[in-house]
Amino acid sequence: MKLIHTADWHLGKIVNNLHMTEDQRFILNQFLNVVEEEKPDAIIIAGDLYDRSIPPREAVELLNSTLTKLTLELKIPVLAISGNHDSPDRLEFGSSLFRANHLYINTRLRSGYSPVTLEDDYGPVHFHLIPYIEPAEVREFMDDDTIQTHHQAMEAIVKYIESNYDMNDRHVWVGHSFLAGGMETESEERLTMVGGSPYVDASLFKNFSYVALGHLHQPQRVKHDHIRYSGSLLKYSFSEADQKKGVTVVELDEQGQYQRQIPLTPRRDLEIVEGYFDELLEKNLAGNHENYLHIRLLDDGQLVDPMGKLRKKYPNILRLERKVNVSQNQLKDLKKIKERQEMSHTELFASFYEEMKGEAIPEKRKLQMQELISNLMQEERVK
Repeated sequence: MKLIHTADWHLGKIVNNLHMTEDQRFILNQFLNVVEEEKPDAIIIAGDLYDRSIPPREAVELLNSTLTKLTLELKIPVLAISGNHDSPDRLEFGSSLFRANHLYINTRLRSGYSPVTLEDDYGPVHFHLIPYIEPAEVREFMDDDTIQTHHQAMEAIVKYIESNYDMNDRHVWVGHSFLAGGMETESEERLTMVGGSPYVDASLFKNFSYVALGHLHQPQRVKHDHIRYSGSLLKYSFSEADQKKGVTVVELDEQGQYQRQIPLTPRRDLEIVEGYFDELLEKNLAGNHENYLHIRLLDDGQLVDPMGKLRKKYPNILRLERKVNVSQNQLKDLKKIKERQEMSHTELFASFYEEMKGEAIPEKRKLQMQELISNLMQEERVK
């Protein structure tokens, strides 16, 4: 069985105040060309189809036209889940009707859970569509108060599958989570850490034939060849400038799986360029002067309207800054900023509390804040 694994489309994304819809339309047309050439038996979309819970009209139309092409024209089953950016309610709308055309979208865990099963010459392949869910949702579904972390939540679901299905068959896990050891970038919204770590251990998935993941935007395997992030279709931050984007083709036989990555070429790439102002004007230092650029100027002196002048040569500059020597105090400040970027919402509040009160936050107040944040996150996802 041949599968195409993709994820993190983030339709409706805005990068440095630039709406990416036309770039996304361009790359999805390329994706459709790949699908027509490869002729897969199914397509997996592992979450974050949209960039926010209430997507703009153009993003909805683009997703609708893409899924219509795949399922109605090309007659290829599509197996999709919601990610942490998607609204489960909005993405789920009409899903029971779509199944008649082999569009399977799962946004929640429900009683009577069952995988989507497709057949090939070697027998059945069971696809377990596990959307992004908070530990509290799994705790309620499993009626297990001990579930507090993302790892415990995934562990409970895996144990449920392993106890109810014959794992000697081929099973494919489709999920949207942060596996420990995965490499992240700036464009991913950190998963909540209410009650503990957001990380899930890859060892949970050892009994699956293939694990198709979304959330991390860099294409990568995690600890084992059969556990893989396909990565996003496009670069959504300059921290991804050196990455190669594409889709993963997976071929399952009776014994195992084989993967290959097919690259996709964007309409305009994201690129970081360094140079002196005059040099940038005299030469084309970018790989393509039409690319979306982050320019770092090396000049020390005063410059008059550098952005206006540079944009005549490089029309798609998204960020312009000076590259300066960083002092020890600045390094400390940068380190503190970096540490705070990696904190959970609860940890940020605890840090703020300690700065304001001069003492550590009491455990009772910390638990109250955790519950409040969890409720707010849940309300945001269902909007």
